[in-house]
Amino acid sequence: MYYNNLSELLSQGRAALAEGPLAMIFAEDEAEIDTTIRHHQNSGFRSTLVFMPDEFDLAEDVIDSVHRIRFDPLADNAVPKAVNAVIDAAPGLWMYYCFNAEYLFYPFCETRTVGEMLAFHGEERRSAMLCYVVDLYATDLVTNPNAVSLDTAHLDKTGYYALARNDPNNHNYPKERQLDFFGGLRWRYEEHIPAKRRKIDRISLFKSKPGLVLRDDNTFNDEEYNTYACPWHHNLTAAICSFRTAKALKRNPGSTYDIQSFRWHNSAPFEWHSRQLLDLGLMEPGQWF
Repeated sequence: MYYNNLSELLSQGRAALAEGPLAMIFAEDEAEIDTTIRHHQNSGFRSTLVFMPDEFDLAEDVIDSVHRIRFDPLADNAVPKAVNAVIDAAPGLWMYYCFNAEYLFYPFCETRTVGEMLAFHGEERRSAMLCYVVDLYATDLVTNPNAVSLDTAHLDKTGYYALARNDPNNHNYPKERQLDFFGGLRWRYEEHIPAKRRKIDRISLFKSKPGLVLRDDNTFNDEEYNTYACPWHHNLTAAICSFRTAKALKRNPGSTYDIQSFRWHNSAPFEWHSRQLLDLGLMEPGQWF
């Protein structure tokens, strides 16, 4: 189904917003749009909204299974505005948002659907899930000048850390059960990344409700949504394996000539399997076995 704009989706596409979990994919360029869609549909999302300009193409095998909305994700604050509009239109649904060339992994995703995982998470009285954005990058930037290659994707196996998230409204005391996470390419090339964009945590999985607002720093106005766990034990977390930062660093004239290769001594081939991410501590199974 095709919609001329977001307003048309909200007024005429009620079927697209009737059932969750719902995935929102924002296509910033043409890199791996189709594989991103297939990956998330295979994970079990019941509805897939793809926000993209008209000039981008979709493969024949996915074009009839998505709701395509004409949209410019690069416009100022466009993505939070779109997510918030969908939240307002469909309260009570589990939702997810990501960008093209990003792939959601969660514990045991090879054998369990995202719906099963979120059902368990909801039973633990959780309405949101912390996701770590794990940078992927091609090994050969001559062959893959946009830094995207599914076949030779690598990630950093070390270099991740967390800092307390201080509350400016409470004398800068640390917020309860909230941390700012860093690592990957945003850490290694931080001189090319604005300070407010260096975090790798994103609350990409959440349950919509009236009044919920996604802010431009990937957190919500309900502070409990921004926590990594409940007060009494560890909870599930997920990973979004993403070429987005690598693409940006190679696209930006201020950084592209400084980077001949993203590989370093702590690079490892990405195995496209949740076990690797669990072993590296890049997501948490919590009490789900």
